[in-house]
Amino acid sequence: MAHTKVNINIKNRKAYFEYELIEKLIAGIQLTGTEIKSVRNGKVSLNDAYCQFHAGELFAKNIHISEYELGTCNNHPAKRDRKLLLTKREIQKWERKIKESGLTIVPTRLFIQERGLAKLEIALARGKKLYDKRESLKQKDSSREMDRMRKF
Repeated sequence: MAHTKVNINIKNRKAYFEYELIEKLIAGIQLTGTEIKSVRNGKVSLNDAYCQFHAGELFAKNIHISEYELGTCNNHPAKRDRKLLLTKREIQKWERKIKESGLTIVPTRLFIQERGLAKLEIALARGKKLYDKRESLKQKDSSREMDRMRKF
């Protein structure tokens, strides 16, 4: 089967604003046939997504992958839990870090690599306080202002 070169790179902008990202990791994601087709069409939202451990495995929850338009009765539910494919060592390391401190795991981006496999970039994150969010907005505004000045 010939793969057309489709550059899918869906980011979770909300995660960058709401959380301070500490460590990142790339995980495979277990998808069904109609899900990967919807991902290739870019019909994905990571806005309210998070990851949770269950029975020694890591699952991505609340990732919204729209139903495939050409799918039949075999279509997938839009917001099902999807298993992340990581090594046992990586899972144990991150599970330990979450139990020790008040960290969480959030998906930051979903992309398709060269071989046509869907990958999910996840990050170990700490929630930002309100004043941190204000500081992020100030930095963003000032950098935008500097870019405007450079153009003139």
